[in-house]
Amino acid sequence: MDFINIIFNDRWLPISIVVLSPIAAIFIDLIFSILLKSFAGKTKTTLDDRLIEILHQPIFYSSIFIGWMIAINKTPFEYSHYIVSILLTFIVVIWGRAIFKAFIQLINWYSKRANKNNVFQQRTLPLFDNLGKLAIFLLCVFLIFKGWGWDVTGWLASAGIIGIVIGLAAKDTLANFFSGIFIMADAPYKENDYINLDSGERGYVTNIGLRSTRLLTRDDIEITIPNSVIANSKIINESGGPHEEERVRINVGVAYGSDIDKVRNILMDIANSNNSVSKSSSPRVRFRTFGESSVNFQLLFWIAKPEMRGRVSDQINTEIYKKFNQENIEIPFPQRTVHIKNNNE
Repeated sequence: MDFINIIFNDRWLPISIVVLSPIAAIFIDLIFSILLKSFAGKTKTTLDDRLIEILHQPIFYSSIFIGWMIAINKTPFEYSHYIVSILLTFIVVIWGRAIFKAFIQLINWYSKRANKNNVFQQRTLPLFDNLGKLAIFLLCVFLIFKGWGWDVTGWLASAGIIGIVIGLAAKDTLANFFSGIFIMADAPYKENDYINLDSGERGYVTNIGLRSTRLLTRDDIEITIPNSVIANSKIINESGGPHEEERVRINVGVAYGSDIDKVRNILMDIANSNNSVSKSSSPRVRFRTFGESSVNFQLLFWIAKPEMRGRVSDQINTEIYKKFNQENIEIPFPQRTVHIKNNNE
């Protein structure tokens, strides 16, 4: 009884709460884990397991910090409210991070099971990712201000006036910001897509931000393009469509009088024997036109990745040239006969 009286004595109570708070946090976290894990074990999805893992840390530390805040409030320390505000700030930051991670997990999970007409899809994830970050950040800032006892109304009024000034001074930045939102909402491309712009840039999309989009070129050089620029550009998404495979067209002309059946067979053999040519669709040879000095064929085949176009085209063209030389199939080139008129005659 004497020990209990000492613990709950007004003088020792704050210290007792500080010491016992971690122990209480361990028990609270243990109860939380047992109850929720037993519930999660009855479901088929792993989403609830990931959410429990995310919420484990904020519950544990919040229990400790809340106990310390109670203990500090029971002390006559003059600046105790500052310490309470600091602890409250830590709680807001910890829960802000946890809520953001849980939000992204929910979006990813729902996008994979949603149908094509649903707003949450893989291609719209960057939009919700950036907007979620912004919303959670603003909420955390608001709660921190309230925790420190600052008047948010005055800050909001000042922010409105400052926002107008900043909007006029940073119109290009705002243009990039809104263009980024429209790009993520419309989703003409997504991360890891291979795109071409009418300005000449070509590469994989590595990041879609609110201000800019980043491309990684075939030379492993990262290009950062402002969203206002890319939003007004013609975009060719080579990774778009039902799959990433892409068809390549090789134009070749042979001399008149050549055995066209032999030409067809050679072109087909070259395409079928190349390991870089996709086997999902058979190559094709088309007799396209009668040219001025050649009979024009077109070899069509598929490749697995857009960035393979240059390498595979080089291999196919090299094989065609060598094979035509071996089979004595002439690849003609334009010729002109020039007659010079003699005015003295």
